[in-house]
Amino acid sequence: MERVGTLEVKAWCIAEVDIFRDLTNAEMDAIDAAAPRKTYAAGELLYSPHNPVEALFILKRGRVRVFRVSADGKAMTTAIITPGTIFGEMVLLGQHMYDNFAEALDETVVCVMSRADVHRLLLSDARIATRIAEILGRRLVEMERRLSESFFKSVPQRVASTLVTLAGQHRWPALTSRGHVVAITHEQIAALAGTSRETATKVLGDFAERGMIRLNRGRITILDIGEIGTEAGDR
Repeated sequence: MERVGTLEVKAWCIAEVDIFRDLTNAEMDAIDAAAPRKTYAAGELLYSPHNPVEALFILKRGRVRVFRVSADGKAMTTAIITPGTIFGEMVLLGQHMYDNFAEALDETVVCVMSRADVHRLLLSDARIATRIAEILGRRLVEMERRLSESFFKSVPQRVASTLVTLAGQHRWPALTSRGHVVAITHEQIAALAGTSRETATKVLGDFAERGMIRLNRGRITILDIGEIGTEAGDR
């Protein structure tokens, strides 16, 4: 159990994870016991084509970038995973993910369930299986959108679209009186947008000069989400 102050949080791994809503205490305890936690440092790979993992990850802290690398060495981000959700679900539903990488963008804490336990405890429950299938469907739509962007959008549009995506994520970033604060480096923005660090820095500098964002070390404050959305071509 996770300690918060002097209190222990029961079934910590599945607490506040949407697909596990409406479970009984006994069901939650059984799933939690089958999901040991693991911590990854920022930049560390959770899995890769060289180290495939047939497991379900429940993200509790940090952010995870899922990406693929083309034959010419270009990386394309297919999903940005935020706390309170799952990933690694494709292989559990019979689809291959051996060409995928998953990288921790921050220090990340996940709970990991084996394929056998997922089938025994999750996919055997119609409620949870349906929710996992819904997540898979949304991820496929998001991947198609990102593939389309990589072909048809300019680099500034892709950088702006990445900022819009990060600003809209559940629980991330914090919404403050001064705007959306995104904890991210220029190098990470470049990786997410599929460009070089130098080009990403130039684009971000232009956005800052135009008053759309404010740049600080390790974070970006989005001052005008509407203008960023327009720049992304989403409005």
